[in-house]
Amino acid sequence: MSGIPEGGAGAALRALLTDSVVGLAVWDADLRCVWVNDALARYDGIARERRLGRRPRESLTGDADELEALVRRVLTTGRCVTGREYRVPTEPDGRRDRAFSASFVRLHDAGGRVLGVCMLMLVVTDRRWAGDRLAVVSEAGTRVGTTLDVMRTGQELADFTVPLIADYVTVDLTEAVRLGEEPLDRLGRSQGRVPKFRRAGRASVHTGSPESLWLNGEVVYVPETSPFMQVLSSGRPLLQPVLDPSHEAWLADDPARAAKIREFGMHSLLILPIHARGVLLGVAVFVRTANPTPFDDNDRLLAEELVARAALSLDNARRYTREHNTALALQRSLLPRRVHGGTAMEVAARYLPADAEEGVGGDWFDVIGLPGGRLALVVGDVVGHGVNAAATMGRLGMAIRTLADLDLPPDEVLTRLDRTFIRLTEDEDEEEGGREVAAMSATCVYAVYDPATRACTLALAGHPPPAVVHRGGDYSFPDLPHGLPLGVGLLPFPTAELELPAGSLLALFTDGLVEERDQDIEVGLRRVGRALARGASSLEDLGTAVIGTLPATPPPDDVTLLLARGL
Repeated sequence: MSGIPEGGAGAALRALLTDSVVGLAVWDADLRCVWVNDALARYDGIARERRLGRRPRESLTGDADELEALVRRVLTTGRCVTGREYRVPTEPDGRRDRAFSASFVRLHDAGGRVLGVCMLMLVVTDRRWAGDRLAVVSEAGTRVGTTLDVMRTGQELADFTVPLIADYVTVDLTEAVRLGEEPLDRLGRSQGRVPKFRRAGRASVHTGSPESLWLNGEVVYVPETSPFMQVLSSGRPLLQPVLDPSHEAWLADDPARAAKIREFGMHSLLILPIHARGVLLGVAVFVRTANPTPFDDNDRLLAEELVARAALSLDNARRYTREHNTALALQRSLLPRRVHGGTAMEVAARYLPADAEEGVGGDWFDVIGLPGGRLALVVGDVVGHGVNAAATMGRLGMAIRTLADLDLPPDEVLTRLDRTFIRLTEDEDEEEGGREVAAMSATCVYAVYDPATRACTLALAGHPPPAVVHRGGDYSFPDLPHGLPLGVGLLPFPTAELELPAGSLLALFTDGLVEERDQDIEVGLRRVGRALARGASSLEDLGTAVIGTLPATPPPDDVTLLLARGL
């Protein structure tokens, strides 16, 4: 049965062996595989040499034991089985697989003698989606757009649709979603192609997506006459059931892509625009290689539903990223580039913004020279994230500098700052036209150090107390009176005085440095205290060491640390 005769019959058999889209395998009466074609190896990844001479459980994948029992039953009873589902895992953890339809029939010779069992396997191209469409779209909602990260969302869309719809998928985004520092229109043409996209996701049935010419984040160049530009300009999907590189004139300007199409046998193409809320964000490209069935309207409809859902997530991520970058730039522009302690203290500051998920907060710090060689040390935190928090932080920072110039005691500074903060929030309420706005508050510590007496007078507005480290390495978090956060406006802010002998270190910080999820704040305080006590060759190095003890980098909340040591 393994030999192929010459002539017309032999040509037909050779076509079944090498060119058929139907996967075929034959087992003899002893359930040993005696014949298999190339299509079956392409579908389930088991090479012919690993299959010949072996039993079904050794030469099939998925639920191979059940399949062997089924083959034996067909061999014994002669009753064929059709449409039996055959699944091939495509991920190591088994979360994703590819479905095929397998049929089994008993074979006889001319005299009626049983020869064995033949399996015929077809790709399930669309599952007819009728009962599954809602479930598929619902599952996409749980697996695509899980974060506010544009690149991760693009990759999730690509991962979800391979091999569900296509064998190779790319997600390419336009300049509407800024993924790079250099605008695309500033990049020159490359070999007749124009830079129109940046790659945000790619996935393939082949490990590492070898079909892709670009990695995630890289600029994607396309010919101006390509179907990608056609979709970009029209905003309408393009379904090309048959992709024949020899008949695609635009590929003459894109030889590298043409080579990939030929190398991997790309034969069917579907390109969908990604648009949300009136903005065209990019294109999703679906390609079939191993799956021999061309794309049809059923595939297009399902892909459009999935892309539409992903587009909203991409747009949310785009808007969030834009606001996050704006807030970060605003905050950095308002914070001091360097701090100076003059002749009173050696100072150093560290600021670490929160991760992209939480967003930029409203932390600020400052060191302000006062009359008589004294020094004011300030650390504050506007509750919340985003542009509003950063803008409010900037206003409070300017206000506290103005109040410091009046040389007021710390409690009076915080009292007046509290009034300023209340006016800011009232003005914001009026600007919102009576609409409900999120309540905002802030915390602050304001300390004044006098080098003549080595005394530090300070007041707290709902802020964590500072750490004090003495020459011997002993550290403490003094039990100081706490005022209410700024914005309450009910009670005064009590003051306290700390003595800072020569060489003593004062550390002011925001709660992002010591608060940990699922941990008591005492754990964070001990972590910071031990790091401060170990010391370092300079305050700059010490600040780096303390920040280095954070459990997560970037942290879930902004972190500010201000170190000061009397001279």
